[in-house]
Amino acid sequence: MYRSPPGARGFLIAIGLLGGALIVAALVGLLIFWGLQAAFPRPVDEGYPGYLILVFGTIVLIPILVLLGRRVPYLTDWYYLLPAITFLLAFTLFPIILTIYYGFTDYTGIRNGKPDRSTETEVVRVEERQLFVDGNAHDLLRCDQPDCAGQALEITTRTQRARVTAEQASGGTITLTAPPPFTPTLVYKINDFKFIGFRNFAEIFSRAGTILIPVLIWNIIFAAGAVFVGAIPGLVLGLMLNNKNLALRGFYRTALIISWAIPVVISVQIFTAMLNVQFGPINRLLGLLGSYPVPWLTDPEWFKVSALFISLWLGFPYWMTATLGALSTISDDVYEAAKIDGANGLQTLTGITLPLLRQPFIPLVLGSFAFNFNNFGLIYLMGVQPGVEGRPSTAQAADILITWAYKTAFQSDGGQAYGLGGAISILIFFLTVAISLINFRFTGALKEVR
Repeated sequence: MYRSPPGARGFLIAIGLLGGALIVAALVGLLIFWGLQAAFPRPVDEGYPGYLILVFGTIVLIPILVLLGRRVPYLTDWYYLLPAITFLLAFTLFPIILTIYYGFTDYTGIRNGKPDRSTETEVVRVEERQLFVDGNAHDLLRCDQPDCAGQALEITTRTQRARVTAEQASGGTITLTAPPPFTPTLVYKINDFKFIGFRNFAEIFSRAGTILIPVLIWNIIFAAGAVFVGAIPGLVLGLMLNNKNLALRGFYRTALIISWAIPVVISVQIFTAMLNVQFGPINRLLGLLGSYPVPWLTDPEWFKVSALFISLWLGFPYWMTATLGALSTISDDVYEAAKIDGANGLQTLTGITLPLLRQPFIPLVLGSFAFNFNNFGLIYLMGVQPGVEGRPSTAQAADILITWAYKTAFQSDGGQAYGLGGAISILIFFLTVAISLINFRFTGALKEVR
């Protein structure tokens, strides 16, 4: 009986073999799919369903796993991880690689590497490398270059499709760099994108003073503030509800945790309605008390206050529950000994309870900070934000880095500026890692306990 190599080495070998098997099966399945399209062409508008790639890949994967199981017997113990590895590759690793790739390209909603169907042009006649069309080829294809030199094109028939490159286009003639593989009936321009190196990052840093730095500063303030406004009330409530002599303690615990059970979408929508400047009940109550309406959602600074206010409602039940859980681990004997020594309530709190809560709270604080640093849901669900002079619509008053990246990727430059959004996402990754390392450094979370 072969045994798995010990420790991390055995883990990496198993994960590498299984991941490699999945990748090989996927590639072979894709090749089979392409071969099927080439051998038995179907009309372009119909085509073969994409799920056939998954079917072919599964058929190829089974004999690979059988072969690996015979050559490396201990690997069969890891087969239960195959679904997890598959989802990890498909929904985590692949998007990460794609994001990094797009971050170095000019990929947008317009330059997406797909045919521009609005440039559909009928091919009247084909002679070697020349395609003849009815009209001015350059105007019909709307090429970026004056003579369409180097322009990527797609040619099609009812059952065939291929990509070619134009050498030039003048008058009613399109000259290709090589003869077409078949006689086409239609030609389209490809809205191609290209590798641009660090140009996206240069654009981001060129406007760092108006976008990147202000958004980053607010992002850090928001993350730290959300932790603070949730942790302090949650700690206080947890200490109060830990009192065994408190009447209706179970009822209070249940009632105060309701806000944690309500979906975030509903909570945020309710709060935005309550904070409405003209019709919200909060401003109506302030009006009855003689106060002027507070521009909660229309003023840039008050919008940020509103975000932290909602964070208080969403965060304190978590910290209350964490406090109660941590307090339950403290032995009653400690408090009995302090009472015998003559310690009063305040001395017990500051000398025993809070010091003992510090250690379990450190990882919770760091985890909560990391969560709120990328808390996309809250900021996005609050809706339209007041603008800030000098900033684009993608980086408004309370936008944090992740919402800025999202809005840039999906709400600018033709609707999909994936290249610039990918570059922002890469910066977010490095900033998050740097801030986390700083937190670990100052809190000593990575120090070994002896």
